[in-house]
Amino acid sequence: MQMKYVDAHCHIQFDQYAHDEIELIKRMQTESVAGIIVGVDAESSQKALVLAEKYEHLYAAVGLHPNRAEESFDTDVFRRLAVYPKVVAIGECGLDYFRPAEVNEDVKNKQKEILQKHIELAVEIDKPLVIHSRPSKGTQDAYHDLIEILKKAKTKYKNLRGDIHFFVGGIEEANALIELGFTISFTAVITFARNYDEVIRNVPLASILSETDAPYVAPANRRGKRNDPLAVVDVVAKIAEIRNEHLETVRSAIFSNAKRLFALPTLP
Repeated sequence: MQMKYVDAHCHIQFDQYAHDEIELIKRMQTESVAGIIVGVDAESSQKALVLAEKYEHLYAAVGLHPNRAEESFDTDVFRRLAVYPKVVAIGECGLDYFRPAEVNEDVKNKQKEILQKHIELAVEIDKPLVIHSRPSKGTQDAYHDLIEILKKAKTKYKNLRGDIHFFVGGIEEANALIELGFTISFTAVITFARNYDEVIRNVPLASILSETDAPYVAPANRRGKRNDPLAVVDVVAKIAEIRNEHLETVRSAIFSNAKRLFALPTLP
């Protein structure tokens, strides 16, 4: 069956799917949804790879989430995972100034240090990054720091690229990241929150991806319930509605964007 959608960021290796994982994966295939399963540490990255190796329409990303910065980033461990063909990205990695109980310079510096290791690994094996960036409340501080880090890295590593997952910044931040060769992706939060409409309307369609971040942030018609990659259909439909563009035009473009960024082979 030909795939029509790519959920660029999901976590179906998490325990929330332990009882119905196989059923869900089969439904994804039936409903033409491919998925990139994203690791947040070595264990979940390994689990993502196992699933990706087992199912043709699944792929994996391997990395250490910034909120796990107290864990060591073992480059050798992640390199061994990253070289598998079904691993299509490095991450999720990045900067989170919102969730840590205490955000101080030591925390920020540790996150930046680990992000730099992800950048170097991604460049070494020539795969894109999956970046998590969440600013502190009422600011865009994490995005501003991220942009500076990526600008500096881009001068040295011309092949640096990736996706900014669950984008919550403004047009200025979006344009700066797109200028650096990154896409921005949106989740089902856009089905019930209007904070993202202006960015979605104004950035190039060629720079947009769709994701679910499942099991988190279910769409409006399933608020409060466990999310899953099938909701990527709702995300794409809402992007088309917000941009006032034909659904098939938007679906086809976003699908092509994901295939291009992650170098996905011809999907089944």
